[in-house]
Amino acid sequence: MQTNNNQRSRSRLGKSPWSWVPSLYFAEGLPYVMVTIVAAIFYKQMNLSNEDIAYYTAWLNFPWVVKPLWSPFIDIFKTKRWWVLSMQVLIGAALGGVAFTIPTSLWLQGTLFFFWVMAFSSATHDIAADGFYMLGLNHHQQALFVGIRSTCYKFAVIFGKSVLVIIAGNLQVLFRGGIKYSWCLIFYGVAGLYIALWLWHGYILSRPKSDVTNTNMTAGEVVNNLKVTIKTFFTKYQPKETLKAFLFMLFYRMPEGLLYTVSTLFILDSASKGGLGLSPQELGFVQGLVGTIGLILGGIIGGMCISRDGLKHWLWPMVFAISLPSVVYVYLSYFVTSSFLVINICMFVEQFGYGFGFSAYMMYLIYYCQDKYKVSHYAFCTGIMRLSMMLPGLVAGWLQEQVGYRWFFIIVVAFCSLTFIVSAYIKIDPSFGKKEAAEDEIEAED
Repeated sequence: MQTNNNQRSRSRLGKSPWSWVPSLYFAEGLPYVMVTIVAAIFYKQMNLSNEDIAYYTAWLNFPWVVKPLWSPFIDIFKTKRWWVLSMQVLIGAALGGVAFTIPTSLWLQGTLFFFWVMAFSSATHDIAADGFYMLGLNHHQQALFVGIRSTCYKFAVIFGKSVLVIIAGNLQVLFRGGIKYSWCLIFYGVAGLYIALWLWHGYILSRPKSDVTNTNMTAGEVVNNLKVTIKTFFTKYQPKETLKAFLFMLFYRMPEGLLYTVSTLFILDSASKGGLGLSPQELGFVQGLVGTIGLILGGIIGGMCISRDGLKHWLWPMVFAISLPSVVYVYLSYFVTSSFLVINICMFVEQFGYGFGFSAYMMYLIYYCQDKYKVSHYAFCTGIMRLSMMLPGLVAGWLQEQVGYRWFFIIVVAFCSLTFIVSAYIKIDPSFGKKEAAEDEIEAED
């Protein structure tokens, strides 16, 4: 009797989205922040040059750029559940590999290799986790938990940017500057956490009947479908409109792509090098906690504004907002301050502006993908989005070292003109995004 009760209890737990959705999306966000942000902080403390840090970490975005090209193959090889668990094992092993190679003479080559493994595994995990989310939940549950999954993903970002960086800084104080040893402990600790997540998901994830290998489609058919998807993506509108949309997706975030890694290095660099000279603990609080709160608030308010008045109405305020971070860093580079309060205010304003301005970009991607291929076309849009971050990141560190922080941030402000130019040429339906229009569209579909 007791055994039957335990089995029924486990069955009920396995069916509850609360038992796996939060942990699954925390597991999705954690490796991304480790690869794109924590890696840059680690390399900075290991005295790698800004040029090398920005170049290497920019390349780590590549798996997310090409992710749409291999995502269809996940449907025909194994189940989404299998892919989720397999990738989580690889990510945990890669985190352990980073920690293992830090004390060695080949620490740079070794950590980069394992960061690459982590990046490809994480990009694949994203595909499988999103697929499992749709298979494991009905439409009502998907709508109910969409905010939960987003929040848990962002919590993983805060955990990586803030908590882990603060712990690393405190460990360095405890071990009197033992940078390698402290980062070894951090990566081993996260590896242990990730293996625990893998064990939990192996136990708790259900086996939806619809989560099966697609045996009705061969690899050749998948390739042909992929070709059709790519062709329709670039021919769905007139050539001029398609080109304008592509340029908007590529250049709208280019200033942010230049800032993304260099801004963190600027905060860590000493005043003698033109930076703010914050400790890892202060960086974790300023950028990881205060900045992320500003980012979340900016995104929430941006979404609310678009839903009320439509994307076209708020496009230009959001264009100005996403250009605001560049101006903030120009201010900080000219008026280097030791006031922790001023720095926190600046970081909040910077991230709020980015979150608010980024809302327009994401809504435009949705606007561009309104057809029967909307899912696959949106995947290609996100690939272009990652490319828009990767390309400027490849040269950002080199450019900063050539001209210094002040002139670098001024150049970034100049590049904001590209954001304004590409925004001026796109066409948007004035009703797109409005609540009333969305409700009318649903009624029409019904």
